[in-house]
Amino acid sequence: MPAPSRAAKRARGGPRGRIAVVWGVFNEDLTGQMRERAVRAIEAAGYAAGPVVAVSGTYDVPFAVDQALRARGVVAAVAIGVIITGETKHDELIAHAAAKSLLDVGLAHRKPVGLGITGPGQTRAMAVARLDRAEAAVDAVLRLLGEPVAQGPKGH
Repeated sequence: MPAPSRAAKRARGGPRGRIAVVWGVFNEDLTGQMRERAVRAIEAAGYAAGPVVAVSGTYDVPFAVDQALRARGVVAAVAIGVIITGETKHDELIAHAAAKSLLDVGLAHRKPVGLGITGPGQTRAMAVARLDRAEAAVDAVLRLLGEPVAQGPKGH
């Protein structure tokens, strides 16, 4: 019997399992790019990217990550979002709430969650310069899963 195709392995979760990608569609021109970068990095590491879940914004990401980590074959998740500073401190509230909630969700499931959410305190130009946080979040998850990562830490 021939070995299963790469596509068939991906459909079942790939040889190493699946890594969920949850992304906020607010600032979609940026978060969409980050989502694609995260998916490419996950697949390059030999995992399947999935489920890939879109939510309204960063505040909604932790709930969807919690749901995704319950899915069969999901070994980790990457959270994607872009928070741009406005006229109030709302960006700080959202960023801190999301980061703390994501940490709590990962600990509750005993599965890593990579923080690919940029902000608070960033302008749109700064957000564009930080699109690589998507790959950094994948690298963080891979390290926690015990996988070798070719590049040095990118930091947050």
